[in-house]
Amino acid sequence: MERLFEIDDLPRGRTGVDANELPLAARMRPASLGEFVGQDHVLGRGSALRTAVEDGRPHSMILYGPPGTGKTTLARLLAVNARAAFEEASAVNAGRAEVREVLERAAHRRSTSGERTIFFLDEIHRFNKAQQDTLLPAVEEGLVVLVGATTENPYFEVNSALLSRCRIYELRPLAEEHILALLRRALGDDRGIVDAPRVEEDALEFLATRAAGDARSALSALELACETVGAGGAVTVRVAEDALQRSAILYDKGGDLHYDLISAWIKATRGSDPDASLLYLAAMIEGGEDPRFIARRMVVLASEDIGNADPRALEVAVAAAHAVEHVGMPECALNLSQAAIYLALAPKSNTAIKALGRARTWVREHGTPRPPAHLRSAAYPGARKLGRGEGYDYPHDHPEGVSEQKLMPADAEGEHFLELSDHGKERELRERLERIRRARGR
Repeated sequence: MERLFEIDDLPRGRTGVDANELPLAARMRPASLGEFVGQDHVLGRGSALRTAVEDGRPHSMILYGPPGTGKTTLARLLAVNARAAFEEASAVNAGRAEVREVLERAAHRRSTSGERTIFFLDEIHRFNKAQQDTLLPAVEEGLVVLVGATTENPYFEVNSALLSRCRIYELRPLAEEHILALLRRALGDDRGIVDAPRVEEDALEFLATRAAGDARSALSALELACETVGAGGAVTVRVAEDALQRSAILYDKGGDLHYDLISAWIKATRGSDPDASLLYLAAMIEGGEDPRFIARRMVVLASEDIGNADPRALEVAVAAAHAVEHVGMPECALNLSQAAIYLALAPKSNTAIKALGRARTWVREHGTPRPPAHLRSAAYPGARKLGRGEGYDYPHDHPEGVSEQKLMPADAEGEHFLELSDHGKERELRERLERIRRARGR
């Protein structure tokens, strides 16, 4: 295979910035696919993305993943190996006018030299529908190869018409060993830190761990730490911690983690693991999740996954929701913690949701049930003349409080929607239900 062009082959004259003046993260940007670390799940041998890069045959795509995982680097590598012009814009400050200018330049190149154009649009999710629609004809006609980058799930944020014309590649946070390798490379590479001070191994490991998969953040912190101590100093964990100055929590209340963490909390709590339940709860709280949202999910779970196996679960969840409203953060975190522990340890039953599901299915298939005349309302003038409520058997007239009348509509007679479990209080309720059904001859 012929030599792959390197990122340094891309024209940089337009920037007017000396390479040595660039931040460390920019200087250490992988210059070839061989230097790229991580993302083996999409860059493995024979994969579509790797083939597109190596063979210089790019296709339109959306690179979706957290910051510092290589989205911009991959876009540049695609352009270098395809010998294509590289146009870069951010949807934060670019509008339809800027996009049209890019497309006009792309059309000029194609008509004059046949050169292809790769258009890298960072934060593509920031474009509204009209702005995204501007790209459609150019992508369809092959005027540009669109490489969109986003930290948000593109299936939520990008128009379906544009999605259908792009491949979606999900990039994952880099593993600690990958970031550690990049940090060590920065200390020994010509493009890295000149006259680097001594950096303790514990400090490197701290940066690799606390960067939360973000190579750019780790490299920036390393650069700042080295500048802080100077050539004759030593970068310790304390210096690295001061340089990083960031939370290890990556959280977007409107993005994937919002849905993923609440999903994990529900499943861990349903699975009766209080430690996992508390961990996911803590991650949501530290990430700034709305505590009312968490409380609402607790109230739902109390009926959906516990129900009458422990009727107090709903009381606890509702009490936690009230506490959130009356107390607020940060103190209401304690109320949420108490509720999470109770819900996780409570006996589990999905009887309520399954029983309601069976009843709703019956209604959908048979229509609205017609109650027997003796159950219908007799509270309006003339109702008695129509036979409404006539002959109603008042349950409290019987020792067990169990009516002997037929209470089901005729077309649903004999149906059993409720099947109680053997968990917690539902065992007692099941025994009572069996006695009731025997007394009613059902």
